[in-house]
Amino acid sequence: MASVHKYKRLENSIVRKFKNMAAAVGKGIASFFKGIFRLFGRRYTVMLVPHSEKKVYNMHVTVFSMLCVVFLFVGIVGAFIWYGAEYSGTQGTLLEKDGKLRQTQANLDELRDETSRLLRAARGFEAALASTLSTLGIDRSVADAQNASFSGDLSSFFDIKESAEGSLREVDDVRRLAGYLSSAVDPVKEIGSLLDSQSALLTDIPSMWPIKGGIGHISMFFGQNENPFTGLWYIHKGIDLSTYRQGDPVIATADGQVVTVEYDANGFGNYVIIKHKHGFYTRYAHLRESRVYRGQRVQQGQVIGYIGNTGLSTGPHLHYEVHIGSDVVDPLKYLNIRSSLARTGTR
Repeated sequence: MASVHKYKRLENSIVRKFKNMAAAVGKGIASFFKGIFRLFGRRYTVMLVPHSEKKVYNMHVTVFSMLCVVFLFVGIVGAFIWYGAEYSGTQGTLLEKDGKLRQTQANLDELRDETSRLLRAARGFEAALASTLSTLGIDRSVADAQNASFSGDLSSFFDIKESAEGSLREVDDVRRLAGYLSSAVDPVKEIGSLLDSQSALLTDIPSMWPIKGGIGHISMFFGQNENPFTGLWYIHKGIDLSTYRQGDPVIATADGQVVTVEYDANGFGNYVIIKHKHGFYTRYAHLRESRVYRGQRVQQGQVIGYIGNTGLSTGPHLHYEVHIGSDVVDPLKYLNIRSSLARTGTR
């Protein structure tokens, strides 16, 4: 029993010590806050003394009110600084946006100028395409129907007015131009097909100048001429082409097959005859040497020999003939075909 009473006394002692400690802490905190309140509640007198002999103004303020005024002042100054920084940032952003807007406007103006140039070029394209189709005799009824379905006929869209919704006129112009160009694809393809067929035809008939590079001149034309050896008039069955020298390459004037490679001492000298389609034959005479053999297939523009002075000749030149079956024809009629087609295509 004695031990139980001992523990009870120890327990009561500890509790009393904690109560005393808590009371001391509470008194300390209370005294601290009382000191704070006394400090904040301490009154001061601010005297405003004028330089003249007027009444002196007294103002009674507390520490708390002064601290409130200081905090209010700091808050106002801080707010001004913060709003000033925000305003500067916003102003910088607005200036940047304004610069981008001006650049966008400049780009838009440039786009409008380029669109105007594009439309002017399209006018020229339409006129050139119509002229070319008319010259080549190509039917435009299908293309015109496509143009109508696309509303892409330039004659109609050049008179476009500003849309009621306020959309950019240039956008509408470009859309219509795209429709027109899409509808123009088929006529252009038809022109290409026609040119391909004409090109194939030109390779089958002797239409190329027989000296490589288109050099040389005609020293004697086809038909009635004076024989340089006898002085008598005779029918010259070809044309003589001269470059005033030997060795210039002679080319085949059309696709074909070599049927003759011979030498005639009293006439053509070294000469080559090529058979072409549609009954054409060509002869190349007075060659210094030939570079083909009998039975060889040659293409238009291929070198078959070189200008010489062999056989019965007064100087280095090429004697060139064109035959249709057994008839001899003027080679110039066929040599002028390419230039005639070129002039037709550029009208």
